[in-house]
Amino acid sequence: MNRTLPTFTAVLFCGIAQAKLPNIVFFLVDDLGWSDVGCNGSTFYDTPNIDQLAAEGVRFTDGYAACHVCSPTRASILTGKYPATLNLTDWLNGRGNRPYQVLLNAEKAMSLDPEETTLAEVLKEAGYATALFGKWHLGGKTNPTEHGFDVHEPHSVNSNLGKRGFRSPENIPGLDRGEYVTDRLAELAAQYIEENKDRPFLLYMSHFSVHDPIQGRPDLVEKYKRKLASMPPQSGPDFILEGNPDSPTYPSRAELDALVKLPEYADTYKSYPNDLVKVKQKQDNVQLAGMVESVDQSLGTLMEKLKAHGIEDNTIVIFMSDNGGMSVMNGTPHSSVPKERLNGVTSSSNLPLRGAKGWLYEGGIRVPLIVKWPHHGKIGTVCDEPVISTDFFPTILEMVGVENKTKDIDGKSFTRLVRGEEMDRGPIYWHFPHYSNHGMQSPGGAIRDGDYKLLEYFENGTVQLFNLVNDIGEQNDLSEIEVEKTKELTKKLHQWRKEVDAQMMIPNPDYDPAKDLWSEPAR
Repeated sequence: MNRTLPTFTAVLFCGIAQAKLPNIVFFLVDDLGWSDVGCNGSTFYDTPNIDQLAAEGVRFTDGYAACHVCSPTRASILTGKYPATLNLTDWLNGRGNRPYQVLLNAEKAMSLDPEETTLAEVLKEAGYATALFGKWHLGGKTNPTEHGFDVHEPHSVNSNLGKRGFRSPENIPGLDRGEYVTDRLAELAAQYIEENKDRPFLLYMSHFSVHDPIQGRPDLVEKYKRKLASMPPQSGPDFILEGNPDSPTYPSRAELDALVKLPEYADTYKSYPNDLVKVKQKQDNVQLAGMVESVDQSLGTLMEKLKAHGIEDNTIVIFMSDNGGMSVMNGTPHSSVPKERLNGVTSSSNLPLRGAKGWLYEGGIRVPLIVKWPHHGKIGTVCDEPVISTDFFPTILEMVGVENKTKDIDGKSFTRLVRGEEMDRGPIYWHFPHYSNHGMQSPGGAIRDGDYKLLEYFENGTVQLFNLVNDIGEQNDLSEIEVEKTKELTKKLHQWRKEVDAQMMIPNPDYDPAKDLWSEPAR
């Protein structure tokens, strides 16, 4: 690009030469749920390297993605701005409008604006080598090398692997060996560390896994088949029904639990009348387990390479996911899935969190987050202060001593939290003026402020209020009990939308009630 970047100043630590500036490994996993790692409670998926990173750094129990689908979160990481600020509020390219939508999807950016200054650009200007291995998904008409990255592999893949799959990298230019994709990307990233060990680098390890297609590495799949067979049966239902709070009829939990036992629900897997869907409740998917452990092993590969070259103590490592786990099938009204394909579309359970990818409940936006900052961060600690993916931009710059002269970002540095000090991050926000592919939920927004979280749905203006400290599963709606708190947070959410000029939805002139699933009889 020919444009002039803002001025940035490299601040040297105690006179240390620029070559000794800390390296950064940003390790991003796709669709990994908050509950999918051992340090957050999973007993089925084995994640020893992730757990070890948590033991060596700070594990954030209330870490959030800026959106419940991928592209907006990825944009927020690189720019420090909310998706609503960027007007990049849905996955790219997103889906078009349908006649069963009451509202039209808001207009959105179709790629990351070249005028936006990215973290990679800032660090490159300060002398860092920069590389992205894996998924970009910020627009097919732009690529990482136009946004500050020196290297992108595989440069031929912008978003997901799709039909090419994880077991056929020979079909992907840039991944020309007959290896499992996750393993091959880790090899390439480790090679990058080897080649850049004597200079500061930003390594953005952006895995395609554990996004579908759900294809575990064969040896690990066999391991988990044996593990599952050796375990006692898990208690509770395999699936529960969830409704859409903004629908004309919203069944109670007791009503939903009764419905799911009926044959028309128990023996099928589809979108049901009244916007009902099934949500997976157990971690027992051996294919996904293989994917999770291969991701964990790839982290181990990178950590071992850092140790081998004596630079582990000078490398900041950040681990997170771009959104919650896929516990609800990807679909629209009339979608259905045969039982034998179910593990490919409802891959994991987010319990104790409610909801999943594509939902504003915690299961869609709360993600595993770990930060290791050698010599500065607390070791083996847990922090429950809410932080969000917009915060990485200022946090990383403060960690490495690069001052950002621009002030138009939404993120707030949380280095004090990593150091073990107290900090009030303040309110954090979500805005999704679109119809999601996951879960038949109405479009909406949310605010988390302290212990409370308020959700607002856009079709009928329904609001829900939860105290997440007392109710992490979001089962007890307090909106009609704590009325003043509901008013307070609604006002803050509306004011924030005005401040960032968030795009709102308008009525759909082609809306056809006869095609709206809740108005149709069960089939």
